[in-house]
Amino acid sequence: MSVFETKQNGKYASTRQFSADEVVAFAMEIVAQRFQRGACMSSPDATRQYLALQLAERDREIFGALFLDSQHRLICDEVLFKGSIDATAVYPRIVVQRALQLNAAALILYHNHPSGEPEPSVADRHITTQLTESLKLIDVRVIDHLVVAGTATVSFAERSWL
Repeated sequence: MSVFETKQNGKYASTRQFSADEVVAFAMEIVAQRFQRGACMSSPDATRQYLALQLAERDREIFGALFLDSQHRLICDEVLFKGSIDATAVYPRIVVQRALQLNAAALILYHNHPSGEPEPSVADRHITTQLTESLKLIDVRVIDHLVVAGTATVSFAERSWL
């Protein structure tokens, strides 16, 4: 349980206990408001927080993308592939098709590691290279690829892998 105190006119008005599920629901609501269509994806930390909340409790691997316009504003967040507990088949053709359908100028790739270990695998690096090269052919830039494992996140951009 978490305890939150509310203020009215500068004074504490009430204290209420919230369950962990209620706290997560509140956080998800706040994050959803921040990441509505048209929100600018200029903060790597905010993107990490958003993805950690979205993916933290998934028990299967998923692969998705944040599709962005030319000003790096969010067009949509979409899960593109779902897999097993430790792998997901990713097809560059599908990612390219979806980027074209949405008229995206850039995107942030993401996937989770339900194992709890955020370190990207050789396969993760390989598919990122394939996707980057495929999307480059249609003038869509891959800004980052984030691997999320619980609250830990690894950024390909920060490691200069993009």
